[in-house]
Amino acid sequence: VDEVTFSPDGTRVVSASRDNTVKIWDVATGAEVCTMTGHSDNVLSIAFSPDGKRVVSGSKDNRVKLWDTTTGTEVCTLRAHSGAVRSVIFSPDGTRVVS
Repeated sequence: VDEVTFSPDGTRVVSASRDNTVKIWDVATGAEVCTMTGHSDNVLSIAFSPDGKRVVSGSKDNRVKLWDTTTGTEVCTLRAHSGAVRSVIFSPDGTRVVS
């Protein structure tokens, strides 16, 4: 695991892993809620959207991915980087992602 962060409401944690996955965990029980797959290399950075409905991830595969936290499905992939994506964040209003 390279990074973890709490959801805005504090009920979930998301982790970025060297097994190329993003996982969401229930804080109260410690149970895994879902595993999101799609990166082809280590996931280095993750962030929840301000409303907790999305997660953004950055990876050594040079990609940024947006995920739906309810279904665990990939919403979109951004391929604008020529190197590893080491940091991702949502804007305070949740309308933009910076990487």
